[in-house]
Amino acid sequence: MIKNGADIVLECLLEQGVDTVFGYPGGAILNVYDSFYKYSGKIRHILTSHEQGAAHAADGYARSTGKVGVCVATSGPGATNLVTGIATAYMDSIPMVAITCNVANNLLGKDSFQEVDIVGITMPVTKHNFLIKSADEIAPTFRRAFKIAASGRPGPVLIDITKDATAGEADYKKEIPERVDNYKIESDSAAFDKVIEMIEKAERPLIMAGGGIIASGASKELHKFQKTIDAPVTLATMGLGAFPASDPAFTGMIGMHGSKATSLAVKHCDLLINIGSRFSDRVICDPATFARRAKIVHIDVDRAEINKNILTDAYLIGDARAVLDELNKRLHKKKHGEWMSKIAGWKQKYPVKYKSDSEFNPETIVKEIKCQTGDDTYLVTDVGQHQMWAAQFFGIEKPRHFLSSGGLGTMGYGVGAAIGAQAAHPDSVVVNISGDGCFHMNLQELSTAATQKLPIIDVVMNNNVLGMVRQWQRLFYGERFSHTTLNKPTNYDMVAKGLGADAYTVTNIEELGKALSAALKNRTKPTVINCVINPDHAVLPMVPGGESIEEPILEITADGKEVR
Repeated sequence: MIKNGADIVLECLLEQGVDTVFGYPGGAILNVYDSFYKYSGKIRHILTSHEQGAAHAADGYARSTGKVGVCVATSGPGATNLVTGIATAYMDSIPMVAITCNVANNLLGKDSFQEVDIVGITMPVTKHNFLIKSADEIAPTFRRAFKIAASGRPGPVLIDITKDATAGEADYKKEIPERVDNYKIESDSAAFDKVIEMIEKAERPLIMAGGGIIASGASKELHKFQKTIDAPVTLATMGLGAFPASDPAFTGMIGMHGSKATSLAVKHCDLLINIGSRFSDRVICDPATFARRAKIVHIDVDRAEINKNILTDAYLIGDARAVLDELNKRLHKKKHGEWMSKIAGWKQKYPVKYKSDSEFNPETIVKEIKCQTGDDTYLVTDVGQHQMWAAQFFGIEKPRHFLSSGGLGTMGYGVGAAIGAQAAHPDSVVVNISGDGCFHMNLQELSTAATQKLPIIDVVMNNNVLGMVRQWQRLFYGERFSHTTLNKPTNYDMVAKGLGADAYTVTNIEELGKALSAALKNRTKPTVINCVINPDHAVLPMVPGGESIEEPILEITADGKEVR
């Protein structure tokens, strides 16, 4: 059947099972938007307030569902506004297809109006990208792009299409998408034998897991593996929800702001098994002292991650679920009673607890949110202190229920990602925990949520400072608070209401409880809850940059001394 290129774009999206697209129109992409009009009712298009919001929304949709998220934008500034969202997805291995349109073929390379080499710009932050110059390239390229985004280690793919390609015609034949089968193992039996022997000999094993568990849908297999080898489990930030936070075997988060119990487990384990985490600098802190008494096994789908940041004693390459399935079949049940008792003792002695004279502190705020919303909540965060407080205190029980920018650390991520999650799960509760600095980055997307009647709840930890940066200035820069005190005259209630949201400003737990209760009853619009908190609240534990994970700062006394 002969169709124009823009219609083929929409047909390809339908082929791939896409039901929601986030985007913003412009001149070069007008043909595609004309097709969106013709295909109304078949694909939902959510018009965001800014292209970055569209990219974050596609990311949030993908993280919360496991499907490929889709965002669209026009050429020039429309395309470049997607870049931060694309890079965010790339760093966290999130499947996304970003579609942009460019000037016509005869205008390429001539500094034409709103022309930019978006393929060149995004090359370092995409899994792959394409420039389509004719209508007959559209269908095969789209099919390949979606497969690349979802296969192996997931990631974002960009498709840039010239305007004349969207206007041109080509023969289109509908195809059933090729099934993406990630259930694969590259390592041979000898590699498994080596790892199994190490596990069998270990007396103090520690399982460390990351986002790869969630990407592969391996949470059940991880739980079975833990029960089989009787080992404690720690999670990287990207892995939160992969193993229930309430399980006695969970030691807490690992890394710069991980628990003291986890730090001690890393220090004293004799075997560390990392599954689906890339040993990032925020996790391992000082590589020279990380798990220095232990043998290290690394299980990852991406061979490039092996021995990149930490040298391993053995490794297995493959999908986390497939590898864990094979290990679970071959391993004998183990018991490490003394080791597990020691872990339990450390957890009891060093709980992640916020020390404050005030009842209205980060821990009580996050726990009140959890109390009122429950385990099924999709918890989104922006980036900063509030992100770590949410990770420490919410207690994520389920995979794909914690959405946060881990690798890139993108301020302003939260509202867009919450929109994506809420669009994907209209009957679920979606809460974004933000900071006042992050709130100002992309607050315009509240109007998107209001227009679409998406009842996201945006809880702002408002301490009038860029909290995490200020914490570093306090500890390591002699309290020289250079440009981290905000003093913005923003009236949060007025801004939120002006953008179509309900709004509350709260200063104590009772007020927060009432605001949350009202927000949960309101399913027709977003809500902003402005929590006014002390600027000196710090995120602890904390491992200073470059120092050993073995000795985190547990407390900062009134006179500025560190307690470890």
